[in-house]
Amino acid sequence: MSDIFREVEEEVRREHYQKLWKKYGNYAIAGAALIVIAVAGYQLWQAWDRSQRVEASRQFHAAEQLADAGRLTEAENAFAKLAQDAPEGYATLSKFHQAAIMLAAGKRDQALALYGQLAQLKDPNLAGVARMRVAWAQAEYTPRQQLEKILAPLMGSGSPWRHAALEVLAYADLREGRREIAVQQYEKLAADTKAPQGVRDRSNAMAEFLKANPSVNAITPPQP
Repeated sequence: MSDIFREVEEEVRREHYQKLWKKYGNYAIAGAALIVIAVAGYQLWQAWDRSQRVEASRQFHAAEQLADAGRLTEAENAFAKLAQDAPEGYATLSKFHQAAIMLAAGKRDQALALYGQLAQLKDPNLAGVARMRVAWAQAEYTPRQQLEKILAPLMGSGSPWRHAALEVLAYADLREGRREIAVQQYEKLAADTKAPQGVRDRSNAMAEFLKANPSVNAITPPQP
């Protein structure tokens, strides 16, 4: 008797599944098809994205070679194109190179404007690089008070750019004739174990130079 009940139960279950399939089978097939299409689409996108990055890398290297060869106009144009068309990482790096080439080519205002845009990036490290570039690009001609405003976001105690910013301000003190203050700042930076080694080395060299040359009271900036 148990076999009969089991067969009846299986038949009822089969009929139940058949009714469900007739009712929802098309939806199941459509859902499966969508999953297959989505997976295939993602794989195609990955392949496309990879090819875009490979091409951007090639063009970026070619633009660097133009810059190294002194072909600044061509390099600037190449980086400008990458800044518009390349994936985000390469586009951002291209803007930094484009601004640097503008400075080298004497297009100071355009370079500062581009660095100003980069200083607004959400990535604090990249924004810090841009802000430091702006400060050094203006360090020869801009009053210290204005440089302080430019560097203010980098002056926090936890900022990785704090010591580099202080180096700019020490230079501004020297340029404006505050020799003793500049020497003190350079010596302080040179002795600060938390400062990057490059900042410490440069600050120590400047402090030693100024102490050995007491007649150097200020730096006269070149004409813009």
